[in-house]
Amino acid sequence: MKKLKRYQYERYAVLCKLAYPKEFDYSSLGFSAHEHHSVCDSRGTVVARILCRPNKKEVIVLFRGTQSIRDWLLNFCIFPSKAKGNFKDKSKHNGYVHFGYQLLLNQKSKTRIPLPADSKKTSVTLSIYEDIEAKLAPLIESGKRITLTGHSSGGAMAVLAAQRLELAFPKSVRRVVTFGQPSTSYRRFFKHYLLHHRTFRVVCDLDIVTFLPPIPGLFKHLGRSLWLHNERVYDNAKPIWRLYRVISQWLISPISYHYMHKYIRNKDFFDKH
Repeated sequence: MKKLKRYQYERYAVLCKLAYPKEFDYSSLGFSAHEHHSVCDSRGTVVARILCRPNKKEVIVLFRGTQSIRDWLLNFCIFPSKAKGNFKDKSKHNGYVHFGYQLLLNQKSKTRIPLPADSKKTSVTLSIYEDIEAKLAPLIESGKRITLTGHSSGGAMAVLAAQRLELAFPKSVRRVVTFGQPSTSYRRFFKHYLLHHRTFRVVCDLDIVTFLPPIPGLFKHLGRSLWLHNERVYDNAKPIWRLYRVISQWLISPISYHYMHKYIRNKDFFDKH
């Protein structure tokens, strides 16, 4: 697996942080105004942004995390839902995923497309995923490759969307980078997930959301984990090991404050006085 360098995941982290405010100044970040798209739900709330830099092959799909009480409640809808997306081999199916996160991805968007004149309806409303795929299709056909990223439930939507994109457009997904992402995969989806080697799940210390849903053995995280702890990055640290390290650090913390580096850490304060 190709290593994801620190500066690479940090630039995605900055984008995920900037995704939460209503205003997103994409031009100051070097993204093209022409190829910038906002994907909104039926209430007009931005769920995802599609960002592209001029003369770059990478297109970034940025999913916004939990935004409302409804979104929070969907975290608890852990019953299985058959994953969308079809293999060429019809005998296979994607397996099952977390119902709540799939619902977020499949909710109606604001985009409507007209239907032929002989249809009973004049137009049809696209889902969030369908809207994203429709906007990405011409970019992929022009040679662009897609990176999907998101924080919290946005990360869960990113991995679900990545699998569907890879099935629809083979080798179109460059990488998936998530932050503080809860698990969304049942065992069969984990087995058939196509992007383990290109999925990076960044976890900070004892972030409780990354342990959700709290049902060991039923849900499985996808790809490779990068655990940020004590200014170090641990590769594929097991959840029980993370828990042990954090608790042990907490227990010895009174002693650690006796070390000299704790006294000189704020030397700028003394320089000013």
